Amino acid sequence: MSKFVTVEELINTLNIELVYGREYANRRIYSSEVSRPGLILTGYKAYYPHERLQLLGRTEMSYINAQTKDERRTIYEILLTQETPALIFARDMRIPYEAIEVAEANQVPILRAKSKTSRVLANLTNYLESMLAKRLSKHGVFVEVFGMGVLLVGDSGVGKSETALELVQRGHRLIADDRVELYQIDELTLKGEAPEILQNLIEIRGLGIIDVMNLYGVASVRGTKTLELIIDLVVDDGTREYDRLGFEQEYEQIFEVNVPKITIPVKLGRNLAVIVESAAMNHRARQMGYDVQNQFNEKLDNLIARNSKEHAE
Repeated sequence: MSKFVTVEELINTLNIELVYGREYANRRIYSSEVSRPGLILTGYKAYYPHERLQLLGRTEMSYINAQTKDERRTIYEILLTQETPALIFARDMRIPYEAIEVAEANQVPILRAKSKTSRVLANLTNYLESMLAKRLSKHGVFVEVFGMGVLLVGDSGVGKSETALELVQRGHRLIADDRVELYQIDELTLKGEAPEILQNLIEIRGLGIIDVMNLYGVASVRGTKTLELIIDLVVDDGTREYDRLGFEQEYEQIFEVNVPKITIPVKLGRNLAVIVESAAMNHRARQMGYDVQNQFNEKLDNLIARNSKEHAE
């Protein structure tokens, strides 16, 4: 079954007023795209997406108000069909009587927002994309380290939650422990958050469940974050070879997004929190154009060239 958001949920979440159609507020919204009518105002109806939310701003209303009464009614009949979830007026504009007449005939709710049209459009799109996006529940611990969303994965008992707790004590923030809900914003961006029942909580073996926000304050947790790096914590049993120089870049594909991934062997006595911090900073440095592996290669090439020159002489 397709995911949907009701008009009532939209009203309760965003700063939007229900002007008409309380009894129709259970209408379902299936698309995260919001339509700002352009050509349709002139009567061109081909391919127009009636199933989307319809948003009218000052530009559209200035055109509509310049038309005759019959022409205005025709425009609203095109905009407000039985497929239309709702019609939204931005900038706290007055609702024309013709719009209410047509909305009543087709049982479409009419909404009004105080913000300027571009802001209303952005708020609607962001909310609908987050609610209607495909979601994936992944086992792991999601933390914010130096402003970067880092997902710690690995077998149960490897030390993910303990590492996250030490990171919180070092000033970083917890987003989700045990289960992380991931959803795609666009072709480059994944967001992650905790299931509602697990928000702000972390489980430590031997201690049980800890309320991180209650113990460490509101600055120790965050609701949602973009996923930028995956760190796989693997128990080092001596049977596996690891990339010691960091030349190989791994990725894990989640939906259509390739997320950089690092595998870190876990041994007794290793301070995983410090290693995770270093991995995050090193990844950020790469993003900013500094690559220590390239620097190492250049130094090695210079050393080889210098030694070859000395031997030749």
